[in-house]
This record gives sequence, structure tokens and C-alpha cells, in this order.
Amino acid sequence: MVKLNILNMKKFLDTVNACTGKVNMLCPDGNKQNINGEERVQDSLWLQYLQNKNYLRLVLEIPNPMDYMSIVSYYVGDC
Repeated sequence: MVKLNILNMKKFLDTVNACTGKVNMLCPDGNKQNINGEERVQDSLWLQYLQNKNYLRLVLEIPNPMDYMSIVSYYVGDC
């Protein structure tokens, strides 16, 4: 599990969509929702991001180790 503060939504979603497996977002109600390639979910995240003035905090569960490293590498490089 990783907690991220997203400041560049486009690059974040490009990284997520390049993953080979699921990228699960942990929802406040405890449910998990895959965001990899899920256009409707990503549109909702964009809306939240814009409403928060280009900031979004997410908690992710990334089962595939290569995908995990890809997202962590993006995040470290973006900060």
C-alpha cells in the first residue's frame, strides 16, 4: 500500500495506464477500485483533482511488483 499526493494528474494516469496489472484505489468506505484503464473512474479522479485545485491524495494497492516500482519511480521523479 502506498499513499500519494498527486500534483500532476496527466503523468500519474499515464503511468497507471502503462501498468500491466491492477492498480487498486482504496476508497473511504473500505472498498477497492481498479483505476488502471478505467476511463469512468479516471474521469471522476480528474474532477476531484480539479476541484481540489490540482491536488489529490490517493491510497493505492498495487499487487504487481513491477507496476509498484513504476508508480513509485514516477512519484519520486515528480516531486
